[in-house]
Amino acid sequence: MTPVAHILALPVRAYRLVFSPWVGHNCRYQPTCSAYALEALERHGALKGSWLAARRIARCHPFGRSGYDPVPGADNPEEPSP
Repeated sequence: MTPVAHILALPVRAYRLVFSPWVGHNCRYQPTCSAYALEALERHGALKGSWLAARRIARCHPFGRSGYDPVPGADNPEEPSP
């Protein structure tokens, strides 16, 4: 993970530590949005990972879809990330 991506991951880790136990486990997607954000930052770096995480969070609403939604590039680990 790049240093900038590591810094951007800190609020996500804080959310998982502090707020997630209170909110509960009712995420619409698998993996959860916080796990998706951490994986996107790790795989794609700060800029694209933040964009992917923001898009995912924007899709999480009562009228949105649900189910399995992996980070792009996660299905094929041999595929190089851009």
